[in-house]
Amino acid sequence: MGDMISRVFVLLALCVSALFAGETTKITVKVTSLGGHPIDRASVVVKFVEGRSVIKLGKKVITHWELRTNQEGIARVPSLPQGKIQIQVIAKGYQTYGNVYDFNEDAQTVEIKLNPPQPQYTAH
Repeated sequence: MGDMISRVFVLLALCVSALFAGETTKITVKVTSLGGHPIDRASVVVKFVEGRSVIKLGKKVITHWELRTNQEGIARVPSLPQGKIQIQVIAKGYQTYGNVYDFNEDAQTVEIKLNPPQPQYTAH
């Protein structure tokens, strides 16, 4: 009887863990100029905004990443909960980019084309 109770307890613990774990997504951010050239060393800030439950029993869930793009203009986010995720990109010589995306798959790629800076005007 004790063995059966322990099996039921383990099964119940697995079900509860699956219920609260939520789905995660791996995001690849590809940053290029309008001409299609990769932008390396761009700062990429990725933050979970809202979505399914992010509670994991006994494990901390990371909901925020700060990365840099590589020479191919790519930054890979290992894992975030699925849902609304904000992506911000900052690169020297380009306009800052920011947008919120809805991620609902295991892995997704976002291609971001950065605009050159706008000319500045002086009021006389």
